[in-house]
Amino acid sequence: MFDLLRRIVPDEIYYLAAYHHSAENIPLQGDLDLFTRSFQVHVHSLVNFLEGMRLFARDARLFYAASSHVFGNAASEPQDELTPFNPKCIYGITKTAGVHACRFYRNQHRLFVSSGILYNHESRYRKPIFVTRKIINGAVGIKNGRQDKLVLGNLSAEVDWGYAPDYVEAFQKVLHADVPDDFVVATGRKHSVQNFVEAVFGYLDLDWKLYVHEDKTIIAKGDVSLVGDPGKLMRVTGWKPSVDFSEMIRLLILQEAIGVDG
Repeated sequence: MFDLLRRIVPDEIYYLAAYHHSAENIPLQGDLDLFTRSFQVHVHSLVNFLEGMRLFARDARLFYAASSHVFGNAASEPQDELTPFNPKCIYGITKTAGVHACRFYRNQHRLFVSSGILYNHESRYRKPIFVTRKIINGAVGIKNGRQDKLVLGNLSAEVDWGYAPDYVEAFQKVLHADVPDDFVVATGRKHSVQNFVEAVFGYLDLDWKLYVHEDKTIIAKGDVSLVGDPGKLMRVTGWKPSVDFSEMIRLLILQEAIGVDG
């Protein structure tokens, strides 16, 4: 990384790497391996970039993609930049450490380093194990006659879902702000898994109740629902989502059906 930064001297760096598992994907490795891999990606490699900036690219600006998992079991909602960190999973713990590393280099070395505390952001590039892709793939498969049912976990679970292209625009706006800081990137609205199912199947003119089966034994990360307050991001950068929940789902279905980005 030092050699890369010394040769390129970039203007902007987007650190989006993550070692992550779907809520329905039980990791096969133990906690030690998961901690090790997560720390390598969320902290160690990040610090390589931060130190490289300090030595060779002090005018560069870095954006670090953190996660709403830093809040864990938040005591209140919505969560904003003043909400205490309280991570409960390995992903959240190591992402929290990454935010603190960014703050250290920002405050100690006066580098332009900003963190985005990202809530769920969806695109067709999600792996099929994630619930949004699972729902859309399943519904399209049912519509096309490739399958006859879809099994999901807790339909009442609530999520603050946004559209990934909107969030990428937020990353850029954060790095173009006058000063570096931490920002919640969210829609400020949450919807249940059932809401998502209803919207997807409704768009495809299917009665979801005929095909969707709820299996609450499917393991999820937890029952806590998180919803972010993007007010600071909007005030400082002028950012706002370009699409709402329904339009996001329409775009995701079209992208899935034709295999290209909308």
